[in-house]
Amino acid sequence: MHGLTMSLLAHRIRHRGFRTITYSYPSVRLGLDDNARRLRDFLVAQGEPGFHLVGHSLGGVIILRMLATLPHPPVHRVVLLGSPLQGSALARQLCQRPLMAHIIGRSMGAWLGPAPCAAPSGCEVAVIAGTRCLAAARIFGGVARPNDGVVALSETRLDGETDRCVLHVGHSEMLLSRRVAGAAADFLARGRFAAPESGSGRQ
Repeated sequence: MHGLTMSLLAHRIRHRGFRTITYSYPSVRLGLDDNARRLRDFLVAQGEPGFHLVGHSLGGVIILRMLATLPHPPVHRVVLLGSPLQGSALARQLCQRPLMAHIIGRSMGAWLGPAPCAAPSGCEVAVIAGTRCLAAARIFGGVARPNDGVVALSETRLDGETDRCVLHVGHSEMLLSRRVAGAAADFLARGRFAAPESGSGRQ
């Protein structure tokens, strides 16, 4: 997953007063623990005193694995966008197909779940989840509703989450959405989401 996919989201968060750095990781070639170590090493190399982190989909799972298992620089607030925190029914289904299993890769293959997932101590973690089903869930089925086309709303649950925001956006659409960027920046700035707008909600 190349950091370029986060460019528009990073641009919008940057306009809210944050300095942003995007990160790339090899989700197919390396497993979850290897990617967690690479993320930790990347943060250490920045030489900064602390960080907020925003992760989309599997990126959020890698963030949580790093926070739970490795020494790392201080991380203050984390926003997870459509991350399959309780495993992925769609990934389990696709992994039964040889070609799809290769595309999903080793990192997602290590997180087929369901598995317990909890917010780490020492930082605030918020979840942004989507309910607009536009993608693979419609084609392959088997994903509980509501879902964002890839990840079911129930799969985004995190024990100990600080706040939660549910928006009518699709899984990949989160990276392009002004509402998602605004909500993420709100949490990074204040530790909570703003009051919900029409068509969105906090749960």
